[in-house]
Amino acid sequence: MDIIRFANPHLLWLLLLLPAMIGYYVYRNRQGGATLRISTLDGVKGAPKTLRYRLRHLPFVLRCCTVALLAVAMARPQSSESNSRSTTEGIDIVLALDVSTSMLARDFDPDRIGAAKEVAAKFIVDRPNDRIGLVIFAGESFTQSPLTTDKKSLLNLLGQVQSGMIDDGTAIGTGLATAINRLRESDAKSKVIILLTDGVNNVGQIAPLTAAGIAEEYGIRVYTVGVGSMGTAPYPAVDIWGNISFVPAKVEIDEEVLTRIAEETGGEYFRATDNKTLSAIYDKINQLERSRVEVDNFTRYHERFAPFLLAAVLLLVAEFLTKFIWLRQIP
Repeated sequence: MDIIRFANPHLLWLLLLLPAMIGYYVYRNRQGGATLRISTLDGVKGAPKTLRYRLRHLPFVLRCCTVALLAVAMARPQSSESNSRSTTEGIDIVLALDVSTSMLARDFDPDRIGAAKEVAAKFIVDRPNDRIGLVIFAGESFTQSPLTTDKKSLLNLLGQVQSGMIDDGTAIGTGLATAINRLRESDAKSKVIILLTDGVNNVGQIAPLTAAGIAEEYGIRVYTVGVGSMGTAPYPAVDIWGNISFVPAKVEIDEEVLTRIAEETGGEYFRATDNKTLSAIYDKINQLERSRVEVDNFTRYHERFAPFLLAAVLLLVAEFLTKFIWLRQIP
């Protein structure tokens, strides 16, 4: 939006000449001009007033307007145009999600994997300037989505994630290594992995701490999240007839290893015991890892005195024509 300002606002004081001009003009007219003595007014008393008589003050009005316009033009009115230029330095983030059978435990609503997908989706939506990838792991791991800024596609791929997509087990080290591989050639100044699991590493050829050492070498921060209530939780179990039921089982999370992974890479370990704490954890990580945005504001000014100057010149010409041609007085 244009904002009018004056480069020389002190020259607007010239507008105070107008009251002085008007006062002098009124005073001079009351004093009267040249006089002519005649014997009687009977011949002119009923004479109609002509248009020239009614407009006898027009030249003075035009002069006042000219002075006002010249004062405004000399004050140099300007319009301003404000612009901003933003530079965003995004973060490359890989979400590593455990999809083992135990993630179907119902100590979360609707279950662990459902709650994890829900908060991950919100996290993705809240990071418009970052590239985000998705790795899933159980007994093995693979990349569900490479690093991308296409959040719609990423959310669609996240929605397709479910337990049982790959062989069962909990290969934390393998999942972490796959996530590291996604970030290994990243040029981003900040690289982050958020690893979520609900168990203990029991399969895989890469130990979790070995993978953590690789992450540290590449300057990748790893935030680890242990998912599961305290004590016992209803885990899925299949009977001999193939029916699925949920039976109480002890919750076992290797918090020591997850804590060491986070500490060695400059991240942090979190424990989520329900939907609320899980959501709060992702909100906290969202605040810890903020994209860097630099905004440069600049203002450009445009001169707007020309219309006022042109109008003053036209009024000056109009005054000259009116006073010395149309309303010319005989000396």
